[in-house]
Amino acid sequence: MFKKRFLKKGAVKVDFILPDAIAADADTAYLVGDFNDWDEKATPMNQLKNGTFKITLDLEPNREYQFRYLVNGNQWHNDWDADKYVPNPFSGDNSVISTYPG
Repeated sequence: MFKKRFLKKGAVKVDFILPDAIAADADTAYLVGDFNDWDEKATPMNQLKNGTFKITLDLEPNREYQFRYLVNGNQWHNDWDADKYVPNPFSGDNSVISTYPG
């Protein structure tokens, strides 16, 4: 899941949080998407004391970003609360987050 905060200076601060059901079996988690050129190691998520994985990014407003979570280096997961989903070239879907206001 994620939480969006629209800042006055134009950026959109987004907390990406790995769902608990997925985090329970995770040793590592990465956020992978348009914002990091789909680099599987560029954006590691931090594991909190309660076991949840989280990362906060500043994204440009008025855009849509495709993304997925990579868990344990080989398990791809979508965000169950994504704004929408789009097909990817690997016979699955990517999650999409919108930074348009409203």
